[in-house]
Amino acid sequence: VPLCVNGEMTATQYVAKYLEQLGLLKMDFLGLRTLTVIRDTLDFVKAATGKKPDLQNIGFDDAEVYKMIGSGDCDGVFQLESNGMRSFMKELKPTCFEDIVAGIALYRPGPMDSIPKYIFGKANPDKVEYQHPIMRKTLEVTYGCMVYQEQVMQIVRDVAGYSLGRSDIMRRAMSKKKLDVMAQEREYFVHGKFDENGSLELPGAVRNGVPEKVANEIFDEMSSFASYAFNKSHAAAYATVAYRTAYLKCHFPGEYMAAQLSSVLDNTDKVIEYIGECQKMGVKVKGPDVNTSESGFTWQNNAVRFGLLAVKNIGKGLINDIVSERNNNGKYSNFTDFCRRVFGRELNKRTLEALIKSGSLDSLGSTRRSMLSGYENLLSNIDAEKKRNLSGQMSLFGGIDEEAEPEETIPNLPEFTLRERLNMEKETTGLYLSGHPMNEYSAAIEKMNASTVLEIKHMASLEANNDRRVRLCGIVLSKKTKTTKNNDVMAFVTLEDTTGSLEALVFPRVLSDFGGIINLNEAVVLEARVSVKEDEEPKLIAERFLSIADAQRIPFNDNAPYAGGRPKPQSAVAVSQSVQQSPKETCQKSALSGLFIKVPSKESEEYKKAMQFLAVFDGLTPLYIHFSDTKKTVKAPTKLWVDTVSGDNYVAKKLGEIIGEENVKMK
Repeated sequence: VPLCVNGEMTATQYVAKYLEQLGLLKMDFLGLRTLTVIRDTLDFVKAATGKKPDLQNIGFDDAEVYKMIGSGDCDGVFQLESNGMRSFMKELKPTCFEDIVAGIALYRPGPMDSIPKYIFGKANPDKVEYQHPIMRKTLEVTYGCMVYQEQVMQIVRDVAGYSLGRSDIMRRAMSKKKLDVMAQEREYFVHGKFDENGSLELPGAVRNGVPEKVANEIFDEMSSFASYAFNKSHAAAYATVAYRTAYLKCHFPGEYMAAQLSSVLDNTDKVIEYIGECQKMGVKVKGPDVNTSESGFTWQNNAVRFGLLAVKNIGKGLINDIVSERNNNGKYSNFTDFCRRVFGRELNKRTLEALIKSGSLDSLGSTRRSMLSGYENLLSNIDAEKKRNLSGQMSLFGGIDEEAEPEETIPNLPEFTLRERLNMEKETTGLYLSGHPMNEYSAAIEKMNASTVLEIKHMASLEANNDRRVRLCGIVLSKKTKTTKNNDVMAFVTLEDTTGSLEALVFPRVLSDFGGIINLNEAVVLEARVSVKEDEEPKLIAERFLSIADAQRIPFNDNAPYAGGRPKPQSAVAVSQSVQQSPKETCQKSALSGLFIKVPSKESEEYKKAMQFLAVFDGLTPLYIHFSDTKKTVKAPTKLWVDTVSGDNYVAKKLGEIIGEENVKMK
């Protein structure tokens, strides 16, 4: 095999297909963050109890674990925490390890179609039907559903008498859709195969008592299934990790959530989500503290403690210095003591200010206002003292010059307000640690029929939620404006509530009407529609913004017409549903439904300018482009689809100004 050097790694110059033909084996090694979470959890448990659970011997029959999974309480559980998977588990009500294995294999495009059949079979095992009794032994464990590649291999052995080796050839041919091989294998599967000497090599289904029609139906089902089938060994390995994480969350919730939070420390939204989960579980979460915190999250005194790495501008070197000094010489007694003992390493004005604002020094007995007002003078005095000691400056009596003693006290000032402290924490950690600004509006939010950020993100797992209207109450984290080619201003506004943050796209008309109440760090209510696109986080298309007071007075209905009386456009889901009712008529309509533009060619200036303009926008209306030179009309990718409702067909009007009104049509 020819080799090459790729960086510092030696690699083969043949692809896997040819390497396998030469007899070499390709192996994939998956590095899972979850394995580190499990390890850290066990370490926390041992530190708290003196004993580490032996996960190798816990078994897979803990009723409390299955009860937790069946209730949908799967946040932080490996492979089971998505909204769709939680819904699946709530319907399935798993009672054994086999259910978890099957669930992981089924919850993917393709096999997902068998989920209702699997759930029904589990609830009604006496009503499960098989195409032939000979298949019962293999499919009984999955209630008549083909779930695993290994089942395909076993079925061809049981039904047609294949050997283990030949059954794997069949599996490969089906999974890789080798049509010529599959056509030949169908004949062998149904009628058998003789070798070159005329001896029966494999009997085939018919010789084993399976009718030819049934044999062909079985082959067809295996063929359509095998292209997306999961191998059970992989699903079982994942299910093992899933069960172990569920076990730890069930029996050691605090330790487990501390480990989970450490693993997502650089993902602010996940940290917010898991802190919310801690609150639901009754697990206390405490902010960073130089006298107790380590680098990452830890489990201490029945509470999750923030790690110092959560504080921005604080490097690992300084954190190691703080922890090492504390472990070697005891806890810090006050603010001055802390500065004296850590100064001269990586502690400077910028890092000290970050520690103060984040609340990491709150336990040292001074208010944040006092420390922020006095730290510069204190550091200057400590620095001067160290320099004098180094130069050996002594008084005539052999002691340090008393007049040169550093100022030991800092001003005694009242504390900042809660909102001010929260803003400081947000600035230095990206999180609100002492609370959340939205907490003061909790009663109001209940009255206004609002969704949370987490609920909206979970909507993205279901296409039916595309174009759904929602109301969200949150703090304005950021407001980024952008000027279009035609000097109109639009904005990207990010809102945060207690469950996470989400970006909303605000088109020029909406921004013009409501821009005055979109203020940074202030609470606002947004009414918007959800834009769901495959493999992307959902976006919000803003309709209007309201104050908290107005939102409580104005009823909200997610099925009501759009704000301002504009008609609600037909969504992709509505089109899909109408296709089922009248395929021919709807297909004709949907083929003509959208925004059409005509340009000379792909190389023309008109096309380039139109694409530059459309790149700024986002929406749910399909875009069709007709090229005059080729006389072809193509449907643009979804990222170029547009919003033709907000701003009274603003996009269509502006396109008309760019490429000519006669070249822009709504159909």
